[in-house]
Amino acid sequence: MSKEPVAPPRQRMRADARRNFDRIVAAAGVLIAERGADASLEEVARQAGVGSATLHRHFPSRRALLEAVFKDRVEALCARADDLLSAPDPGEALFTWLRAVGAHAVANRGLGASLMRGGDPTLGGTCHDMVVNAGDALLARARAANAVRPEIAVTHLLKLVSAISLATEQEPDGPAEADRLLAIAIDGIRAH
Repeated sequence: MSKEPVAPPRQRMRADARRNFDRIVAAAGVLIAERGADASLEEVARQAGVGSATLHRHFPSRRALLEAVFKDRVEALCARADDLLSAPDPGEALFTWLRAVGAHAVANRGLGASLMRGGDPTLGGTCHDMVVNAGDALLARARAANAVRPEIAVTHLLKLVSAISLATEQEPDGPAEADRLLAIAIDGIRAH
C-alpha cells in the first residue's frame, strides 16, 4: 500500500508559501472545530484567502491537511504539558492539562477518527505517543505528591477524556458539558 503524499516541510518553503501553508492550516482548524473533519476543502481555501490550487499544492489530499492540523494541535498540547511540569501544585497541573486535552478533543470534532479511518496510522500513533508521554510526566509528579490515586494510569485518563469528548461533541453546549463531566471525573481521580 503506498502512502499518500504529505505536505512539504515548512522550513524549506519560501516565506509567502509558508504564510499560505500556515493560513490554510489555521482556517482548516477553525472549520473543523465548527463543522467537523468533513469540512469542505473549498471553504478552507476561501477562509484562508487562497485559491483551491494553492491549497492542493500544499495539501494534495484531505488526509494531508487533516494530519497537519492534528499534528500542530498535538504539539501545542504537549508544549502545554511541558509548561505545567514546573507548576507548584502537581495535582492541579495534571488536572489543568486534562482540561486542555478535553478542550482539544472537543475542538477536533472527529479529526482523530478521520485520520485513523482507512489509512496509515503512523501519524496518529506518533501523536498518541507524544500525548501519552506528556501526560505520563505530569501524572508521575502528581502521583509523587499524593495528589492522585496510585492505581491511575495515563491511558485511563486519556480514555476517560476521550469518552467524555465523544459523548458531548454533538451537543449544542458540548465544550461546557464536557468540562462539567471532566470535573466530576477529576474528583474521582484525586487521592482521598
